[in-house]
Amino acid sequence: MLPGMPESSQPPAASHAAGEPFDPAAVLAGQAPGRTPVAFIVGIATTAACAIVALGIDAVQSFAAGEGPLPFAIALPLALLPVPLLVSVVLWMDRLEPEPRANLAFAFGWGAGIAALAALIINTASLEYVTMPALGASTGEYVGATFGAPVVEETMKGLVIIGLLWRRRDEIDGPTDGVIYAAMVGLGFAMIENVGYYINALVSPERGGIALLGYTFVLRGLVSPLLHPIFTSMTGLGVAYAASRRRSPGGVLAVLAGWLAAVILHGTWNGLSLFGTAGLVVAYLIMSCVLLGLIWILVADRRRVIGLIRRYLPGYARTGLVTADDVAMLASLRARGQARTWARAAGGLPAAAAMADYQLAATELALARAKSDRGVLGPAALAARERSLLTLMHVARRSFARRVPDFGTASAPWARTGSALTAWGARQAPGSPSGARRD
Repeated sequence: MLPGMPESSQPPAASHAAGEPFDPAAVLAGQAPGRTPVAFIVGIATTAACAIVALGIDAVQSFAAGEGPLPFAIALPLALLPVPLLVSVVLWMDRLEPEPRANLAFAFGWGAGIAALAALIINTASLEYVTMPALGASTGEYVGATFGAPVVEETMKGLVIIGLLWRRRDEIDGPTDGVIYAAMVGLGFAMIENVGYYINALVSPERGGIALLGYTFVLRGLVSPLLHPIFTSMTGLGVAYAASRRRSPGGVLAVLAGWLAAVILHGTWNGLSLFGTAGLVVAYLIMSCVLLGLIWILVADRRRVIGLIRRYLPGYARTGLVTADDVAMLASLRARGQARTWARAAGGLPAAAAMADYQLAATELALARAKSDRGVLGPAALAARERSLLTLMHVARRSFARRVPDFGTASAPWARTGSALTAWGARQAPGSPSGARRD
């Protein structure tokens, strides 16, 4: 039952039962159902085009050095090699309340396309026409790498996260979301940037050639592939703080502070790395501490979300869509995974997908209530969000029931007294579609 609704009211899935179109992904993302927005298609196409142009500039560098296409053909696969694993790690960290895949894809594309191309053009122009003519080749390169490039790159990478705050504020539910989006932007940016570094190593035989390529790949591709995600995570944390509060000057200051921290970390790494092995050791120690801090933040934020699930979801037991045992399952990543495994064994992939929809809708419901209590989500917006999420939970349960042959006698392995996802649990819950009540 929605808070404030009379107990005789129907569950909020009645409209879907009448045959209206229903899009679980749109409900979870808080968007209107329908075709993929034109703006998203244009955005993805633009980022892809920029990435191609950036790669084209790298390829021109290979030809300009008289080496033909070979350096580019070697550099591109090396840059792509660690990306699938790194993206998988980011998605693994985002299991409890996954962000819309479309948003993550756009963030990655922004980093690989628009941010990488803009940084390449601005940094190169700054070196060629400002710092090197004014300070000399060596000093100009150091100043550009330490003070100029971090400002340009962190600004371009951070713009997409700030854009999410502006256009999709409701999608950012806490520090984890800010870090996840920042990581995707950083991985995309690093992938394209590494192509240029690998080509430069190959076409500079006087500086090492193949040996320098190996060193560069180990340093950038294997030992420190998370540097750009770490830098930009500072901006992501600032944006997450701003999203968790009402619009105020404090939110603007948080974003600026996050961006400044990203620039300082980036500049520190670049500046220290130019001092050889000793500088790299110090830089790695600093970045390792920052990484450990980010991991601590992610763990603490996961505990926060679990606490919200335990706090808010029991209040929806009267809808018949969740029981006390279901709340316990939803508050444990391990139990959630076991529930999806059980659903797949009982009803195949469609049943597992229905279970995943149920779990994500329930999590979003708890987060929506928390936003309402903080004043970020108004009463009307909360009511609409509750209705859509409870509808999704009902539809997921019904879809699950259709696909489990023994639904009438099935017993959820996590449920001692009953689950809303089994016929027995649904019959026991007051306010359920059957109208039955617990004695």
